[in-house]
Amino acid sequence: MKKSQAYFPLFLGIAVALGIGLGYTMHSGESSDGLLMASNANKRKLNKLIDIIDQRYVDDVNTDSIVDITVNGILSNLDPHSIYITNDEMEDVADQMRGDFVGIGIRFFVNQDTISVLNVLDGGPSKKAGIKGGDKILYADGKPLFGTGAVSTDVLKGEEGSKVTLGVLRPGDNDVQQVSVVRGNVPINSVEAAYMLNENMGYIKVNRFAESTEEEFNDAIDGLIEKGAQRLTVDLRDNPGGVLSAAIAMADEFLPRKKLILFQKDRDNERKDSYATSDGDFEDKPVYILINENSASASEVVAGALQDNDVGTIIGRRSFGKGLVQQEIKLGDGSAVRLTVSRYYTPTGRSIQRPYDNGNEDYFKEYIDRYNNGELEDAANIEVNDSLKRTTPAGKVVYGGGGIIPDVFVASADGYVLQTLEYFARTGFADQFANRYLQGDGINLRNMTEIDFMETYSVPELVMEDFIQYAQLYNTSISLPGYRDEISTIIKSALAEQLFDTEAKIKILNQQDRMIQKVLELNK
Repeated sequence: MKKSQAYFPLFLGIAVALGIGLGYTMHSGESSDGLLMASNANKRKLNKLIDIIDQRYVDDVNTDSIVDITVNGILSNLDPHSIYITNDEMEDVADQMRGDFVGIGIRFFVNQDTISVLNVLDGGPSKKAGIKGGDKILYADGKPLFGTGAVSTDVLKGEEGSKVTLGVLRPGDNDVQQVSVVRGNVPINSVEAAYMLNENMGYIKVNRFAESTEEEFNDAIDGLIEKGAQRLTVDLRDNPGGVLSAAIAMADEFLPRKKLILFQKDRDNERKDSYATSDGDFEDKPVYILINENSASASEVVAGALQDNDVGTIIGRRSFGKGLVQQEIKLGDGSAVRLTVSRYYTPTGRSIQRPYDNGNEDYFKEYIDRYNNGELEDAANIEVNDSLKRTTPAGKVVYGGGGIIPDVFVASADGYVLQTLEYFARTGFADQFANRYLQGDGINLRNMTEIDFMETYSVPELVMEDFIQYAQLYNTSISLPGYRDEISTIIKSALAEQLFDTEAKIKILNQQDRMIQKVLELNK
């Protein structure tokens, strides 16, 4: 099997994740309907063509769809990160950027046409109502959510303060319970975990940069300082970016006053600088930033700002390489474009944007090529351009043109099987397996406390065998002889998230994580 074929499932998952995440890039909140006025012959020609099709074409045509296709076609010829957001998508996009939404606050999947709750979101209405991971939601206000007459899961949405009565079947129960849930504001936490790795090393995992990230991150730092943190690890792996101001605020926590964080240049080459203030809580303490090939955009702003100012240590693998800034411009009908309006540069003047001159297909293919050229296994295989070399104030050599190269390289898992298992662990692949187990043989785990589960529970051998068969349904080429420690960790982490919370999952995954081990090794 060719290496590129062997990694195809991994690429697919990463591509989907980045396709979503990189759509929520740097955001200004501005709009300008005046920009849409047709001011030349070419624009008038496009409008006239759509009108002619609408009025004269032999068959009925949805001209709205033609407009959508046209807009997407135009943007695809600009750069890989200028995107069109339809009015149907705008609500979800706005929720992600804001960091909250109105709903009942659950993560779920549909298993044999039945809604199964993976977990409930902290601070959300379902948590308050007592719904738990493993529950099945069969009815909403008496209407079935299963079977041929099922209503859409959209019925779970609604106005803030409105009530929905859910018919819930608990694992082990025969009778459906009626649970009343008042829809409310549900936080989309960007800080997934904040805990102590040891007596003086704090750890914070950030999954996106939203408008709420600055406050979440500051609260996490304050909590860890109270627990004795003198050093900090910030995990930005698989973080696709988001709101630029949140990235600037995070970098500010570690940089002294008046240190340059980044600068931007627009089409007229006008420069806008962003500097650190004196408000940082960790300006004089060691910090470690974890990145990988899926760390992009705002994540790279943070890593680049610290690296170029000789602050902290960047650990991991070369980041994605996105140095373009988007502005959201509303189009008047509820839709919008995220249009690239400037480039950003790290303090030494690096643009870390990868080239896209040969089109979007080659742009994303280059990303996949990293897996084939061996750079995830050996830093010596990272291709650099000497013409883009820069030097930090302390004399460290850094490079632009394709992501942030870490100060300390940590190779990815060695071999196809281990990389696949790592993908399973980090992407929630095991969620459905864990959910099914909690509804059956693992039902008694629901009675365990978090401390008991974390310290005493071991995944039975038979459960691991079942998981191997489950994984082979996903990819029949996967053979999993051995790897019992890795498989056990994946299953236990998925169970922990559904029984307790995401932080519990991350704690388990981090116990065997090679980047975490490198951080602790550097601090012996």
